[in-house]
Amino acid sequence: MPTVGVADVKDGDFLLDVREDDEWKAGHAAGALHIPISEFVARYGELTEAAPQDGRVHVICRSGGRSAQVTMYLVQQGIDAVNVDGGMQEWEAAGRPVVTDDGQTGHVL
Repeated sequence: MPTVGVADVKDGDFLLDVREDDEWKAGHAAGALHIPISEFVARYGELTEAAPQDGRVHVICRSGGRSAQVTMYLVQQGIDAVNVDGGMQEWEAAGRPVVTDDGQTGHVL
């Protein structure tokens, strides 16, 4: 499965967060698109509308398990998708910003 580390995700890269609502509300990467894995198939069209046509989709969850499932699905659909290894736990540990919807400092559940 295609995988990248947190350090490989650059500012401006398209990031899809597949964690559940409570996890998202506690804190997420600024600019990420949020579609919980439990709603992903039903909301798939939101991703295809938002994702760059010729760009890569970086998929992230808490630790990498759920995002791996979504990454495999996207690859099967012909989308250039990669799993972000270590997920939001690694993101936060690396000092990358974690914010709430109102722009305050967040945390990873």
